Amino acid sequence: MSNLASSTPSHWRTTIRAVLKTAGVCAAIGIGLVMTLDFAGTDYAFLAAYTILQYVALATAWNILGGYAGYVNFGVAAFYAVGVYTSVVIYKTLQWPLLFTIPLAALVAGLLGLGMGYLTLRLRGVFFSIATLALSVVLNTLIVNWSFVGGSRGVYIIHPATMPYFGSYARYLLIVMLLIAIGSVLVARYIEHSWIGNGLAALKDDELAAECAGVPSMKMKLIATTVSGALLGIVGAPFPYFVTYIDPASAFSLSVAVNAIAMPLIGGTATWIGPVIGALLLGTLQQVATVTISSALNLLLVGVLLVLFVSVAPNGIVGFVKNIWERKRK
Repeated sequence: MSNLASSTPSHWRTTIRAVLKTAGVCAAIGIGLVMTLDFAGTDYAFLAAYTILQYVALATAWNILGGYAGYVNFGVAAFYAVGVYTSVVIYKTLQWPLLFTIPLAALVAGLLGLGMGYLTLRLRGVFFSIATLALSVVLNTLIVNWSFVGGSRGVYIIHPATMPYFGSYARYLLIVMLLIAIGSVLVARYIEHSWIGNGLAALKDDELAAECAGVPSMKMKLIATTVSGALLGIVGAPFPYFVTYIDPASAFSLSVAVNAIAMPLIGGTATWIGPVIGALLLGTLQQVATVTISSALNLLLVGVLLVLFVSVAPNGIVGFVKNIWERKRK
């Protein structure tokens, strides 16, 4: 809790420099990824990479509330679907390009996060988790009965085959998701090392003690739910253009909800790099399983790995490696 006092100008400059370094590394990796996929020359390679990057962004966004603050959000699919259906509404009304739709999806999902946080953050533990799950069920019911966005029958989204300056539309979507994933990681990196991250860590350790020490708990948690919700909505916005047909079953997918929670737990929830490692590992394994065996094995794979890591390495891959490193130094 004493770290809250570290939000001095020098600490702020150090944090910004660290975020900029991370941005440089991410940009270099992203350029290398696109060049490699260009060399492969198939749209499937772009779409597979899009799916993995989507999980990186989802896991990172979930971890801001679930990992840093310790509030487990089972309503990931609700925020993701808000982003999805914001795109659908814009497509059927204003016909804006995807890049103009994404900020609107962030605004709507962020406001939903703020409202949900205001109503539910006084609950703790399993009661908060159940409330977020109920939000997902309520929104799913509303969408199923909203005929304008296709209701239970779904709706088709038509996109052009190519995009100027980007080549194929699959390549364009990959670059959009790459930027979203990098942006999510940078936001999480900044929050983790800022006064917000220090406050959330104090709340996670002992919320009552943190409040007694002067940490504005409700303000911290509302910031986390709003930012996490906005990022989850951003991730959902390009999805209708990715699949070209959207219905409630795909927007409120169990796969999205499970992976967004399992990947940070497997990678490690204490740092921003944990969800990235978990998403890259699980996302790649799922793509390999989809190509070589069947996509039906994806959730089974996640479940087996989650049970394994919870039993053997409850702090995730990052915590496991850190423990081994500290033992060797002694």
